Amino acid sequence: MRLLPFLAAGITLAFTSTVGAQQIESVEVRGPIHMLTGEGGNIGVLIGEDGTFMIYDKFAPLTDAILAEIDSLGGSAPTFLINTHFHGDHTGGNENLGKAGSTIVAHEKVRQRLAQGSEIEAFDMTMAPQSGAALPVITFSRDISFHLNGEDIDIEHVPDAHTDSDSIVYFRDTNVIHTGDTMFNGFFPFIDTAHGGTLKGMIAATDRVLALADEDTRIIPGHGPLASNQDVQTYRDMLSTAQQRLGKLKSQGLSADEAVAEQPLADLEEQWGDGTFTADRWIEIIYDGV
Repeated sequence: MRLLPFLAAGITLAFTSTVGAQQIESVEVRGPIHMLTGEGGNIGVLIGEDGTFMIYDKFAPLTDAILAEIDSLGGSAPTFLINTHFHGDHTGGNENLGKAGSTIVAHEKVRQRLAQGSEIEAFDMTMAPQSGAALPVITFSRDISFHLNGEDIDIEHVPDAHTDSDSIVYFRDTNVIHTGDTMFNGFFPFIDTAHGGTLKGMIAATDRVLALADEDTRIIPGHGPLASNQDVQTYRDMLSTAQQRLGKLKSQGLSADEAVAEQPLADLEEQWGDGTFTADRWIEIIYDGV
């Protein structure tokens, strides 16, 4: 299994807290919105007089580096911190920032998953139960809106996609969308079927992004480079192709191993297999969610 460096660390370190000194870099998305890259998922950050609004917080050992990068952009520690789902490469800094005064906001199932702890069998990883400052203090069941720094920001729950707790974030005024981990730009995405993720749900989430977006929309994916509307459409086409082919095999009663032997995604390997998973391994990971 080949791994992109940032994703390899994301999988390996999401549940350990052993990240060393790492570089956090910012990419200007549009106006006051930036994407922070480095180990773990892509952070989205809105900076302004009303405070800093941040999506994701990577791993606990990276909190200082993240705050330093935000400071270099003219911002302060997050007033609001959004968890779009519960995986540790996106929520590892919760406790640090919660204790520092950030208000953590998430779908109600994110809080449940964090409080209960979880396992990702595909990577033999365990995330210990979280408590106190690490947990969201504001939760929602369907959607929630924010109005700060001249922005109207909509957060929408997209069910049964990457997990059962995913949300996407739409900055209406600046025309920017953060997809959470419903989009991995340029490679096969991880779908956490043990925690409610489905391929059909990933397609539906991507359809929602496309419904909100236009040709001018800037799109921050959960992993991978900054994306365009066309990138999302290309990604959606790949997911749909996989759903059609794997769904047909599953309807015929084939097991995951038998489906892999059919090589149904071999033609997608060159474009989409240079990330976390080869096509064969991706089928094994997501087949329960087809």
